[in-house]
Amino acid sequence: MLEAAFWGFVGGVSLVLGAGAGLTLPVSRRTIGLIMGFGAGVLISALSFELTQEAFEVGGTDAVAIGLVAGALTFFAGDRVIDRRGGEHRKRSSGEQSEGNPQAIVLGAVLDGIPESVAIGVSLLGGKGVGVAVVAAVFLSNVPEALAAATGLRKAGHSGRWIMGLWLGVALVSAAAAAIGYAALGNASPDVIAVIQAFAAGAILTMLADTMMPEAFAEGGDLVGLVTVLGFAGAFVLSTV
Repeated sequence: MLEAAFWGFVGGVSLVLGAGAGLTLPVSRRTIGLIMGFGAGVLISALSFELTQEAFEVGGTDAVAIGLVAGALTFFAGDRVIDRRGGEHRKRSSGEQSEGNPQAIVLGAVLDGIPESVAIGVSLLGGKGVGVAVVAAVFLSNVPEALAAATGLRKAGHSGRWIMGLWLGVALVSAAAAAIGYAALGNASPDVIAVIQAFAAGAILTMLADTMMPEAFAEGGDLVGLVTVLGFAGAFVLSTV
């Protein structure tokens, strides 16, 4: 359980690094968009080969279908509630967060991170060690996410201390989510684990399509498609090593 918490924190601590970069480095919005596109490609690769494929190999088509649908619907419902409360612009780099509710922004950041953290915890089940590709994907994708959000939150008038505190809190929640996921599923059947893997994949994919990819294309322009493929390819190579 402690190992799961550690790896969950490793994946989440990049949020703090990304936020710090967003507050201190003169990064253009176009660069942020391109980095987000790369991170999205990394996550798409991880959810395809480390989550969905493994879920299929263990639980078959039923487990994958149930998990993907349940994960997508769960994230969609939670995201919709948070959007209505003022958290819909939480990943924007242009400052629209000034229109939102700070509490909703915090809850939205937590919602985005939990599926990834659960995926890290689940990857430890079976005694094979942590899924390096999953941890790397979460780590790399979190940097541009927090970088963009920190830039927007600063433009919206939030203090650097508040922003860094937000992402440190999310990193700690990520560690807890990974530990809880590991502990809760320690004695679960392979079919249940397969459903949870697909659930995480469905939630992450919905998050990418709803929040991360639109921001990447809006700010990064037509090169985003190419860097997304680059991120996907890099993560795929990592998963095969």
